[in-house]
Amino acid sequence: MSATASLARFDPVLRALGWGGAVGLWLLPLVAGRFLSGFDWSVMDYVVWGVMLLTAASVFEASLRLSPRLDYRLASWIALSAGFLLVWANLAVGIVGDEGHPLNALFFAVLIVPVVGAFVSGFRARGMAISLLLTALAQGLAALPALALGERDVLLTGAWIAGWLVSAALFRRAPRVSH
Repeated sequence: MSATASLARFDPVLRALGWGGAVGLWLLPLVAGRFLSGFDWSVMDYVVWGVMLLTAASVFEASLRLSPRLDYRLASWIALSAGFLLVWANLAVGIVGDEGHPLNALFFAVLIVPVVGAFVSGFRARGMAISLLLTALAQGLAALPALALGERDVLLTGAWIAGWLVSAALFRRAPRVSH
């Protein structure tokens, strides 16, 4: 049995963890709101959180279907995590100043790069590697205006840049996508 075939046998468990985890995370704020004072989400907060989790679970599912290779999957999951955390942080507190600062739109725009790159490359590993390298570059460029204004909190975007680069390196190791 090949290594990729042996990994595929865990797909049902991974699917259950992915989708079950998304449902659990969606319910977590509901439970927290019952027990923590000051935790007051609006209906729109739950809708946005649900869309974020549905998107993440769908991308996770796609990663399982696109390739049985561990390096491809890890690259996908790291990129997914980086994108998810970028949206979450930007919506919750903002990367620059508070969540309403106009420069935060640049960080949402960064996510256009991997999405377009994934579709243009047909989700092939080599194209995904290039796309994630460009995403790291876009992340750095998005931080420049904030740095020019003296916003030092934006230096935390280095963590996202590192995530994009690790993902790109893993995609580079995955020679091809098996369909």
